[in-house]
Amino acid sequence: MRGAIGPQAGPTDSRPPFRFSALMRVGFDETDAQGVVYYGRYLPYFDRARVEYLRHLGLLGGLPSGQEFVMRRSVQEYEAPARFDDALEVFIRTSHIGRSSMAIAYRAEAAGDGMLLTSAEQVVVLIDAALRRPVAISDEVRNRVMAFEEPSA
Repeated sequence: MRGAIGPQAGPTDSRPPFRFSALMRVGFDETDAQGVVYYGRYLPYFDRARVEYLRHLGLLGGLPSGQEFVMRRSVQEYEAPARFDDALEVFIRTSHIGRSSMAIAYRAEAAGDGMLLTSAEQVVVLIDAALRRPVAISDEVRNRVMAFEEPSA
C-alpha cells in the first residue's frame, strides 16, 4: 500500500478480536543495514498505537491525578520483515485487566495485504507516580476499557 499515511487510528472490525488499529509508515531511520525494520523499532509503533487507543477510550490524561501506567513486561514474536516506506497497521486490544495491571495484545501487519509481521503482548501496571507503587485500577477505567472491548451483542 503506497500513498499518504497520516495519523489514522480508530475502531475496526477487520481483525477480530482486535477492535482498534492505527496506521503508520516505516521511516528510513527505522531500517537496518539489510533494509528492513530493525526489530527494536516495533516498540515505538506499539507505543503510538497504545497512545491512540487510550486517547480513544478517554484515558489519555484521564487517569486520576498522580497515577500513570508503566511498562512491566514486553514480549514479541517476529514473523516477516517490513521495509522502508511500507504502510503498517497495528492492531491493539486489552486482553486482560487485573487488580492493578492490564495485558495488551498487538498485531502488526502490512497494511493492505494483512501479512503478519510481528505480534506482542505487554503488561502495564497502574502506579501512584509519587510513591512508585501499584494502585488498583478504578471501576471507571475498568468500565471504559470493558465497554469498548466487550460491547453488548
